[in-house]
Amino acid sequence: MKQTGIWLDKDKAYIITLKDKLETLYVITSNIEHYHPYGGSGTRLKGGPQDVVQDSKYLEREKHQMKAYFKSIINEVKDTDELVIFGPAKTCEKLNKEIHNNHHKLSVRIKGVKKADSMTENQLKAWVRDFFS
Repeated sequence: MKQTGIWLDKDKAYIITLKDKLETLYVITSNIEHYHPYGGSGTRLKGGPQDVVQDSKYLEREKHQMKAYFKSIINEVKDTDELVIFGPAKTCEKLNKEIHNNHHKLSVRIKGVKKADSMTENQLKAWVRDFFS
């Protein structure tokens, strides 16, 4: 039986796989750009010229980058028997939603979506072992 845990945030995902008492850890980086809008007043005078900040352009780009990130994670775990998703931010909930909406075969294998802080690689392995024991 292949059991997999995914710890993820916007920067990277750690995929921990347990199979026949053998542990493997695989890291996927996201390549999602961090949103830092530039703009506002170019002067300290009130009512000065304003720069237009195109929020929708940044958010749309982030959405496409997030989809590509999730696709690479799902391709890595599609042959698992049991899956748990955990992490510190809303990214794990977004991945869970993506799997439920577009990957039904994998969605029935999800055993939990949990909140967890940042951890070392050994702590990640121990967390996944504890979850499935």
